[in-house]
Amino acid sequence: MPRYHSLGKIPHKRHTQFRKPDGSLYHEQLFGTIGFDGMYSNSYHEHRPTMVKDIKRQYSVAPKIAKENNLQSYRLRGFQVKPENDYLESRKAVLTNSDCSIILSAPKHSLEDYFYKNADADELLFIHKGSGKLRTHLGNLDFKYGDYLLIPRGIIYQIDFDTEDNRLFIVESRRPIYTPKRYRNWFGQHLEHSPFCERDIRVPYELETNDEKGDFLIKVKRKDEIIEMVYASHPFDVVGYDGYNYPYAFSIHDFEPITGRIHQPPPVHQTFETDAFVICSFCPRLYDYHPESIPAPYNHSNIDSDEVLYYVDGDFMSRNDIDAGHISLHPAGIPHGPHPGAVERSIGKKKSNELAVMVDTFKPLMVTEEAMKIADEDYYKSWL
Repeated sequence: MPRYHSLGKIPHKRHTQFRKPDGSLYHEQLFGTIGFDGMYSNSYHEHRPTMVKDIKRQYSVAPKIAKENNLQSYRLRGFQVKPENDYLESRKAVLTNSDCSIILSAPKHSLEDYFYKNADADELLFIHKGSGKLRTHLGNLDFKYGDYLLIPRGIIYQIDFDTEDNRLFIVESRRPIYTPKRYRNWFGQHLEHSPFCERDIRVPYELETNDEKGDFLIKVKRKDEIIEMVYASHPFDVVGYDGYNYPYAFSIHDFEPITGRIHQPPPVHQTFETDAFVICSFCPRLYDYHPESIPAPYNHSNIDSDEVLYYVDGDFMSRNDIDAGHISLHPAGIPHGPHPGAVERSIGKKKSNELAVMVDTFKPLMVTEEAMKIADEDYYKSWL
């Protein structure tokens, strides 16, 4: 996380007695990552967070692979994913490898009947359509169109939507997701040339502290299976916490593009990183201002990474016949570049109004059966 955050009531020192008004103890929990070497928070609960009453169903949600070794470029029509009532059932993995899964989701209803925890992966939710509130055991966040919601692994959450018209682009990462290290100094503060800074990050602003016992269903994702666990106390019973490990929000509209006299490479758009892939934000920006510049991107050989581009809004200058919600997949090992006519059209243009999210993975992505349902299988011929 970019900065230390504290919410609610906490004792003066960690691992010391912290008592309720009736004299009994609050229950401390260290919520940490990478053993004891990563980011962590200390939270204080009304009840023991360990009280499991029952374990019910266990079932697979593993993506079904259609193409394991893929070298074909694809266009996926993301808005053809049909809306579903249930939040988890609405999540359709379209591309996947051992480090991450790329998921499209169109949930109609809020997640209210159960709580959800991903024990395997950080989740980055990009809100393409919809607004509402992310509710977690470490506090709540409001969200709207254009927001990234970073939900670290192990966070227990529900999600409230204001309407039934919701579209999410989700990256599920088995590696921790951070802000790019080249934009941070050795203290961890974002540098002056960073395209965003700490004041752009929205942190949880309210705690729901429920002092309640009963039967509370948490669906836990572990190794591509959902395990249904019933706990004896309400998962949102935290009275306070502090640390660096908590959910946060960042709007793509607060990303400040870096521009230059000639075309800038994709890393200037980087927004998040792991040691296995990066995520970039392509935002409205002024084009290059060299008198002979070509604003369209040059042809590029994808030798070491698969490139996934999720188109959000605007005019996508380098592509023909691309609409909002489309995904382009350009796999490693072959070159890709602007479609015919795109280079010529770009010359003399002064600015771009495109909005897109890019994921570049360092391991090849497998194409799922869900992807093939919405795939344009002739897309690879579109450079002829």
